[in-house]
Amino acid sequence: MADEVYDLIIIGGGPGGLSAAVYAKRAALKTLLIEKGIPGGQVNLTDEVENYLGFERISGAELSMRFADHAKSYGLEILNTEVKAVEPGRDRHVIRLADGSGLSTFAVILATGGSPRRLEVPGEDELYGKGVSYCATCDGFFFRNKTVLVVGGGDSAAEEALYLAKLADKVYIAHRRDALRASKILQQRIQDEGKIEVLWNTVVTEIKADEQGVNAVTLKDVVSGEHRDLPVDGVFIFIGFTPNTKLVPEGVELAADGSVITDDKCATGIAGIFAIGDLRKKFSRQIILSAADGCTAALAAALYVENKKGASGKDACRV
Repeated sequence: MADEVYDLIIIGGGPGGLSAAVYAKRAALKTLLIEKGIPGGQVNLTDEVENYLGFERISGAELSMRFADHAKSYGLEILNTEVKAVEPGRDRHVIRLADGSGLSTFAVILATGGSPRRLEVPGEDELYGKGVSYCATCDGFFFRNKTVLVVGGGDSAAEEALYLAKLADKVYIAHRRDALRASKILQQRIQDEGKIEVLWNTVVTEIKADEQGVNAVTLKDVVSGEHRDLPVDGVFIFIGFTPNTKLVPEGVELAADGSVITDDKCATGIAGIFAIGDLRKKFSRQIILSAADGCTAALAAALYVENKKGASGKDACRV
């Protein structure tokens, strides 16, 4: 494999990366997808998806599996390893792997997504895995018949709170504002769920524990400034994601939030390197938008590779 030259290497196997793979294979590009985890990315951690076109309701795990199976049906080559660096070149780029070896490619699509944003409060790091979690579908089972706190006010926080309400006796939502940012349908479900109580204008300032793990949080009312302790058995944090920019080469422009700035073809300022999905600066972060980014970047990469290789320059958008 090390002696091969690829037309396109996709780093990341989430919705964006797998969508890019489908379009790249349809464009007859010699394509490799590298994913260090399981295909589907963050979608695997979602209990139910209700807003992906064509599926009124589907589990995140099943949707991820369908994405992966679709891409594999085109004979996609997948390498399960970690990428250490992307080294841009004038004619070709090198993907440096964990073992030190390098893979050569004309084009690169970065689909590395993001990581859960942290509260950065005392107790958060020390109690991770001992009552602090960033994934309700992963850890909710351990809080059956207990009391938990969800931090956040967007769709993810609302969805995870509703999931936890199926397991826990009581679910609090701490939100720093006086209204949720979640979609109206989720807000209505929160309101209708008797187990859920929203704590408005509230932030967490500390997570406390005893020998058994998390046993309370210190909350601050951002209006009055008052502090109080709330007994809970677990804390689930959903306050957004930080783009995973570790592999973004030097010279690529980043926005203030760390996301990659691209043009409408998902191209970065380095020729042949594209960024998609949650890594890319955009108005909204949704599964369907990541998949759309993958399509766009793959078509743009196909045209770039054809031009680079001196092909006839046929319209890649016709595949």
